[in-house]
Amino acid sequence: MLLNVTTTHRPAADLGYLLHKHPDRVQRFDVSTGTAHVFYPEVTEERTTATLLLEVDPVGLVRKGGDTLGRYVNDRPYAASSLLSVAIGKVFGTAMRGRCDARPELAATPIPLEIHLPACPRAHAERLFEPLGWTVEATRIPLDPAFPDWGDSPYVDLRLTGTLRLAEALTQLYVLLPVLDDAKHYWVAADEVDKLLRAGGAWLVTHPDRELITTRYLAHKRRFTEEALARLTELDDRPAEDAEEPEQPERLPSLAQLRREAIVGELRDLGVHRVVDLGCGEGRLLRELVTEPTFTEIVGVDVAARPLRVAASRVDRFADRQRARVTLHQGSVTYADPRVAGFDAIVLSEVIEHVDPPRLPALAETVFGAAKPKHVLVTTPNAEYNVRWETLPAGEVRHPDHRFEWTRAEMAAWADTVCTAHGYTVRHVPVGEVDPEVGAPTQLAVFTRTAATPAAANRKEA
Repeated sequence: MLLNVTTTHRPAADLGYLLHKHPDRVQRFDVSTGTAHVFYPEVTEERTTATLLLEVDPVGLVRKGGDTLGRYVNDRPYAASSLLSVAIGKVFGTAMRGRCDARPELAATPIPLEIHLPACPRAHAERLFEPLGWTVEATRIPLDPAFPDWGDSPYVDLRLTGTLRLAEALTQLYVLLPVLDDAKHYWVAADEVDKLLRAGGAWLVTHPDRELITTRYLAHKRRFTEEALARLTELDDRPAEDAEEPEQPERLPSLAQLRREAIVGELRDLGVHRVVDLGCGEGRLLRELVTEPTFTEIVGVDVAARPLRVAASRVDRFADRQRARVTLHQGSVTYADPRVAGFDAIVLSEVIEHVDPPRLPALAETVFGAAKPKHVLVTTPNAEYNVRWETLPAGEVRHPDHRFEWTRAEMAAWADTVCTAHGYTVRHVPVGEVDPEVGAPTQLAVFTRTAATPAAANRKEA
């Protein structure tokens, strides 16, 4: 099984720096299904080619029980598949992450590339790679040239040419080779969803066949596919009903990203150092917070175990010094928790609308009464703005789990009640483009604790 990566960027020999594999050496790597070799059959200043050769042990593969073909004679040693994808991840993992200390500017630069796979499953090659900017040449391979009447095999000789960052090219191959093959050689578990989004999230969001890619990559396991598609829709920040609409040629930053930027900006301006993300979900805001050195202690709390596991996997990928500043807890927004008391700030980003209205007083008591942070930041949808989304039917909320969505007046009334009861002042900040009639799509309330709460003042007078 072969993969050739060629560049004509000058000096072309710098491909060795990007791949972290020296052109003058033949290197060998043990992988779970055999042995991978990396060598350079062509090295000049004008053109350099790196080859990944994967030797697969088909007998060992069947004995492990990992091959669904269930026979000793098969195409696994020859045709590009998930086996080659795993080898790419192990051998070129650093290059996939876009890291190159010796040539950082080159790692960030699109360069001319040619990818050659001499034997690749035929189905969907153009459909998958062309939307990513590749020119695709798929030459059909006959079953046997000596017997043309037998027709073509189910494989093609695939060449991709384009100008991309090498890291982008490798991550696309890493995701799409198993999709082309549609027969993963290993058991697909829940962590495959994170792996897919980590490798392909940047381009899969806007790919016209993201549902096909997601379904095949996750081995047609429905619950994993639904989870991945839901998370991709959130990254795209369109209403779920609009998930199949084509991407516009130019797109503003997503509303979710604008919310996170607004929260981080407010926290920075408030001089916050210790912050709790209450209802942290899968840790997207945590990822933004940890990039700011001013936040010296960051705590993520969520009631659901599965999102916390996803958040934990994100935290595990942080640098050591960043990871040391983050702690995760399982907990509820409606029950007092001493672990989140006394912080500089608590953030509830898109949380309160998931709480049943009768439980909102308990939430307020937990956050403003028991935890008593200096500041509380709350974001929630502006229901008035919903009319600006043509794909959102009248009277419906943006997410099926939303218990309510407030107008700006309703949000202001709730905030005033909280301030009166717990001794805070509030400032309202629009997030997203402000419509002159219906306001911004997201409303952000910034609460600041006064010197003494009303209850404390009453006790002092008594």
